Amino acid sequence: MPAPAPAVRRVNRVALLFEFRKTVDRRLAIILGITAWILFIGGWHLLAASDFTPDALLPGPVAVVEALWRLLADSGFGLDIAQSVKRILISFAIAVAIALPLGVLMGAFPVVESFFNPLVSPFRYLPAPSFVPLLLMWLGTGDGQKIALLVLGVVWFLVTLFMDNTKAVREELVECSRTLGATRGNVLTRVIFPAALPSYLDTARQMLAVSWTYLVIAEIVAATDGIGAMMMRAKRFVRVDDILAGILVIGLLGLAFDLLFRLIHRLSFRHLH
Repeated sequence: MPAPAPAVRRVNRVALLFEFRKTVDRRLAIILGITAWILFIGGWHLLAASDFTPDALLPGPVAVVEALWRLLADSGFGLDIAQSVKRILISFAIAVAIALPLGVLMGAFPVVESFFNPLVSPFRYLPAPSFVPLLLMWLGTGDGQKIALLVLGVVWFLVTLFMDNTKAVREELVECSRTLGATRGNVLTRVIFPAALPSYLDTARQMLAVSWTYLVIAEIVAATDGIGAMMMRAKRFVRVDDILAGILVIGLLGLAFDLLFRLIHRLSFRHLH
């Protein structure tokens, strides 16, 4: 039987790459990721260099990196970054401290879910920025208002997701522990919580990204420091390169925290990797 033609072999290789849920080789995944970024930055550079967009409204990647360096060297932007990171960490810690116990109890005990879920579910659909006028009246223009807004942006989703993580624990684990004489407290703390802990950490990683999306909204209202405040100052002087530098920093910080969470997950739960 004759061997398949080279063109047919190439088609077969491409078809194999697009198999449903096929695991991608790590080297290929890295190559594809780098290629995507090269295409994105190259397209951005070409668009900025074209006659369709004025330089003042769409600076190129080089101009944005230069603006970031200038902000860090001359404008104290490092302090703004530190202030924003502090607000994110404090607000997210508060949100997890509220949502995790509530989500665990709602997922473990249907009676708790029946009581709290009708209250929690509607709040997920309320946009956090709509609370800004109230928060300004209640908490003023200081850090309290900004942290409260960041908490409201994620806490309701965290409650629901932690509840779902808890419900995903295999029922036979609970039944087995109850059969062996474990109390409700022991089942909750020594069976359900440890079994769902990897999922809790992964949920926190994903929702931290949402918290970063609310950062600029929290810092553009009556703020004197932070990445959002810097971007608003840049808007007044039509410094688009500074605004894009702020967006770049938020993206890089979000990526750094995501990688940190992934590392903690990998080191804490080696059996899952």
